[in-house]
Amino acid sequence: MVLWSVNFLLLFCAFGNINHLIFQQNPEKSLSKPLLDKKSNIGQTELGQASFLSRLTFSWINSLLRLGYSKSLALEDIPSLVSEDEANLAYQKFSDTWESLLGKGVSNKPSNLVLQAIAKVYFRENIFVAICAFLRTISVVVSPLILYAFVNHANSHEKDLFEGLCIVGCLILAKLVESLSQRHCFFHSRRSGMRMRSALMVAIYQKQLKLTSLGRKRHSTGEIVNYVAVDAYRMGEFPWWFHSGWSFAFQLFLGIGVLFAVVGIGALPGLISLLICGLLNFPFAKILQKCQSNFMLAQDERLRTTSEILNSMKIIKLQSWEEKFKNLIESLRDREFKWLAEAHFKKAYGTLLYWTSPTIISSVIFLGCAILRSAPLNASTIFTILATLRCMGEPVRLIPEALSVLIQVKVSLDRLNIFLLDDELQNDEIIRTPSQILDKSIKIQCGNFSWDPEFMAPTLREINLEINPGKKIGVCGPVGAGKSSLLYSILGEIPKVSGTVNVYGSIAYVSQTSWIQSGTIRDNILFGQPIDQMRYEKAIIACALDKDINSFDHGDLTEIGQRGLNMSGGQKQRIQLARAVYNDADIYLLDDPFSAVDAHTAAYLFNNCVMAALEKKTVILVTHQVEFLQSVDHILVMEDGKINESGSYEELLTSGMAFEQLVNAHRDAMTVHNKVDSVQIEVCQRSCLKKGNSEGEIFFEGVPGVQLTEKEKTEIGDVGWKPFRDYLQVSEGSFFLCLSLITQSIFVALQAAATYWLALGIQVPSISPGMMIGVYTVTSALSAVFVYLRTLFAAHLGLKASKAFFSGFTNAIFKAPMLFFDSTPAGRILTDKYLSILDFDIPFAMVFLVVSVIELLTMIGIMAAVTWQVVIVASLTTAAVMYFQGYYLASARELVRITGTTKAPIMNYVAETSLGVVNIRAFNLVNSFFQNYVKLIDTDARLFFHSNAAMEWILLRVEALQNLTLFTTAFLLVLLPKGFVAPGLVALSLSYALTLTSTQVFLTRWYCSLSNYIISVERIKQFMHIPSEPPEIEEGRRPPSSWPPKGRIELQALNIRYRQTAPLVLKGITCTFREGSRVGVVGRTGSGKSTLISALFHLVEPESGRILIDGLDICSIGLKDLRTKLSIIPQEPTLFRGSVRTNMDPLGLYSDDEIWKALEKCQLKATISSLPNLLESSVSEEGDNWSTGQRQLFCLGRVLLRRNRILVLDEATASIDSATDAILQRIIRQEFSECTVITVAHRVPTVIDSDMVMVLSCGKLVEYDEPSKLMETNSSFSNLVAEYWSSCKRPDSYRNPCNL
Repeated sequence: MVLWSVNFLLLFCAFGNINHLIFQQNPEKSLSKPLLDKKSNIGQTELGQASFLSRLTFSWINSLLRLGYSKSLALEDIPSLVSEDEANLAYQKFSDTWESLLGKGVSNKPSNLVLQAIAKVYFRENIFVAICAFLRTISVVVSPLILYAFVNHANSHEKDLFEGLCIVGCLILAKLVESLSQRHCFFHSRRSGMRMRSALMVAIYQKQLKLTSLGRKRHSTGEIVNYVAVDAYRMGEFPWWFHSGWSFAFQLFLGIGVLFAVVGIGALPGLISLLICGLLNFPFAKILQKCQSNFMLAQDERLRTTSEILNSMKIIKLQSWEEKFKNLIESLRDREFKWLAEAHFKKAYGTLLYWTSPTIISSVIFLGCAILRSAPLNASTIFTILATLRCMGEPVRLIPEALSVLIQVKVSLDRLNIFLLDDELQNDEIIRTPSQILDKSIKIQCGNFSWDPEFMAPTLREINLEINPGKKIGVCGPVGAGKSSLLYSILGEIPKVSGTVNVYGSIAYVSQTSWIQSGTIRDNILFGQPIDQMRYEKAIIACALDKDINSFDHGDLTEIGQRGLNMSGGQKQRIQLARAVYNDADIYLLDDPFSAVDAHTAAYLFNNCVMAALEKKTVILVTHQVEFLQSVDHILVMEDGKINESGSYEELLTSGMAFEQLVNAHRDAMTVHNKVDSVQIEVCQRSCLKKGNSEGEIFFEGVPGVQLTEKEKTEIGDVGWKPFRDYLQVSEGSFFLCLSLITQSIFVALQAAATYWLALGIQVPSISPGMMIGVYTVTSALSAVFVYLRTLFAAHLGLKASKAFFSGFTNAIFKAPMLFFDSTPAGRILTDKYLSILDFDIPFAMVFLVVSVIELLTMIGIMAAVTWQVVIVASLTTAAVMYFQGYYLASARELVRITGTTKAPIMNYVAETSLGVVNIRAFNLVNSFFQNYVKLIDTDARLFFHSNAAMEWILLRVEALQNLTLFTTAFLLVLLPKGFVAPGLVALSLSYALTLTSTQVFLTRWYCSLSNYIISVERIKQFMHIPSEPPEIEEGRRPPSSWPPKGRIELQALNIRYRQTAPLVLKGITCTFREGSRVGVVGRTGSGKSTLISALFHLVEPESGRILIDGLDICSIGLKDLRTKLSIIPQEPTLFRGSVRTNMDPLGLYSDDEIWKALEKCQLKATISSLPNLLESSVSEEGDNWSTGQRQLFCLGRVLLRRNRILVLDEATASIDSATDAILQRIIRQEFSECTVITVAHRVPTVIDSDMVMVLSCGKLVEYDEPSKLMETNSSFSNLVAEYWSSCKRPDSYRNPCNL
């Protein structure tokens, strides 16, 4: 006894001293570390340099936990990964193996290459995990045998102290091996899973950078994001489930062996019942998997729709469609909720099965022993059977779940296999020569191209093109003629059917639809290149961005929201143009870059950017603005996928029929003046020269202020009990929580009573075996009913909370003001992670926490009833456990919070790359984007890695502390005099003591998990308290249904600012739009045109002043009453996934005949009539299967259906050619002749025939009069017209200073 005690104390002291040394070590004085500068305070994780003992006990993470205990951790405090855990190395290993497998030609075989590559790379490191799992399994199964030996020792006639101490020694060894092997099995399996996950995430990203256009069609942006977010992330848990699966099966077989060793043939009936109970788990697991699969499908559908709605929230608010789309989200959630409820209720049945099975099996085994007399029903037999069944219970429950997860992994691997084997862009599509040769820039011979090679008619036919260096080429033609496809053929993006394409020099590309990354303006312009200040400033000035940058608080360091949501269309287009100019390429492909800017800015960009800044560059300009074509060297006229005509402007005017029609349509649009007075041109020259002289410096450095994109707000430190109270208050679930507590207490009491009855029954001869087994069975079965009720009440609590929080969250989002969406990325609002935790984890975590507390107290109570001294040790260990938990949680809580911010950037980056992959490839920045992505993965992985390590750190220490209680109990039982305690009570006490450690670990895990889960409540509550817009309907102040009868609009001293601390955007605007008049609104970019429209629709709240429509203040009525009476065609056309019908009439208010008439008027009837499904023809996400011009026509069709008295055209015809524009302007004049039409336009002819023109500058009303009167004076409007006409009339206009 003395020897064991001394050894144990020495071991304990050694651990204490080692921990003390590790904690006290000063890194700055350590001679073993190199001297580093202060920039890398944390550096690499200490695992790489850790000693064996430090690795064994996870002490290498002490420094991070100590730092987290002393202050709130930030991302920069988390150490980087060791090189073998980094994504780049993981991908290189996977990629090399993948290429070797492809080289062997196995891709033609049905086997899964991804699985083969993963197995080949990670087989060796998983051998260690398998050894740990094997040792853990052995040590778990040995515990019932130690209990058997211990009780037999207590029953023996001779009290052999040495034998008892040997058994205690075996128990200590078994528990040490179990604890260490389990912790390292869990940690290293997840570490291996992290490497697999990283490798696949990088492989997916690399693949999407190489994917062909057909491949991108087969794998949408949402699907590629899912491959990363779902399929690759699932691999993170795959090794854990794999090793758990086989080790649990092994544990089950060993448990059966123990039963037969202890009971003999009497275990056979129990084996049959075990088989039946085990088989019942399989159909149950299958049903549960079906519920979860259907739930995931429903959730994916809801998230896809929510994402689409968030990205289009402005048009939804302008059209007052919030109720419609909110109902759509709620209906999708109802479908999701149905499967969620079914999954929760099925879990209750699973719990019943889990707790009923041991009762049935043990009762059958006891009965078998009694009947077959294979073993005596004494304390050692009974409690060994119970302990063995307890260690078999987990495998029986988890094996079906493990198989289910492995099936899901197989599905994910198959999906990834299909994706990674999809077609890649071939380098031979075009022949690239790095630098230009003297006489050629681009040469295409006999080129035929098709987006779908299997389709008979190619997209581009018989393309023959040769472009010399430095030439400016204009490409024009009607909507859908193949202009953008021509640029794609030069980029190598459209599959080549036949012919050759040669490109000499580097390429810069500007797409028709702006592609902007989340980040600063500077980041978007530099696009990964180092900054050259002079070149940077020239690019900004050439692209007219200097004024915009000067107007932002943070200058060019202003953050751009997701997909540029907080930038105007013109700003986004100019940023991407500046990106191309700064790139300093040889060849520039510009796809209609002036469609989103006003006429003056378009002229400025053409003259100063295309003709001046890119003077020596080769430029191919696709444009609908014919006025610029007279300045280019050569013009290509496209129609039906062919270059029908080519030549100079003068040549085509005399010989080109198609071009002549385009020019005539443009000239017809110029309806007011055929010529501008030379006086006006002189005025323009003088004003522009003056303006040029007074230009200030560009404001590049940021100053303190509010960014357009606000940082995510998170709580810091321990938030206390408030989130728990919030959870119960919002869900009104206190009643169900109380019921769960009551039923759990009854369950534990009945379980204790059943086992106590067995211990008592053995000692009392008058109690027959039948009676003993019968009472035990009834009591245990009754306890199972209460545990079923407990789970049922927890399910109801969770479902109530899910419904309440989702409803509050959705209401808050749809009622949020537009400023919230401009400053908050959609990814932050799409809180699927937080809602999933709320749906599945929090209710059961709360109940499991209470369950384990009650069970732990019951166990200590039973042990204390036999050996009261245990209470002293248990109290001390409980205090120590609580201290360690608090110490761990200080860091773990922040790690979880930071993790919530590291996964979203990965998904956003993948989505952004998918949308802009053409730009990335065009600029030859594939490698740069790849490296940035790898860094994002490593950032996320290091949080995952240290979170897992910290969890194992706390669990190892909790197990060690509670093992002390177990060892103390065993030691005291050995020292008890013979006959002092009945053998039955000894067995009862020790059997509870053996489960004490696992129960404490269960408690600690759920306590820590719940502390982390509750952050989700905190985050969702933040969204639920967003300040809301004014109400949709103001009861008692509703306007009559005929309002507005006339359409007269009065602006009275209108002042508007977006935030309280922000400057005024509109300053004292006062004017009247007469009823039935056509009002044109013009002004430079940033003059306040869009803000005026936002104010009219009450998207922003006036600081002061009023807007009256027919004498009624728009702020006095509900938003729905206002917005349903106004119509708008927005600057950026928005379509929703669905059909033509649902996009024309989302609310379902109009008949097919009315829709067809509207389509005919907006020039879409012919196109849609040719489609097989007519009005049911599909519209893909964001209308990607329709051209930008066609999307704009859809928006026109919507307003033709509504026919309100007030119509706003917000640069509505920017993306269509002049001929179509002229037709549409005629239709608008005819259809809305009695309406008040407010037109914000880039093309001067669009507003020059208006009744009144409003000129805005820097938020002030400069002029408001009839256009003819303004043209007679030296007005701002006449200057704008002069600039526009000079750019249209003069071929050498780019040399004219009036266009600067």
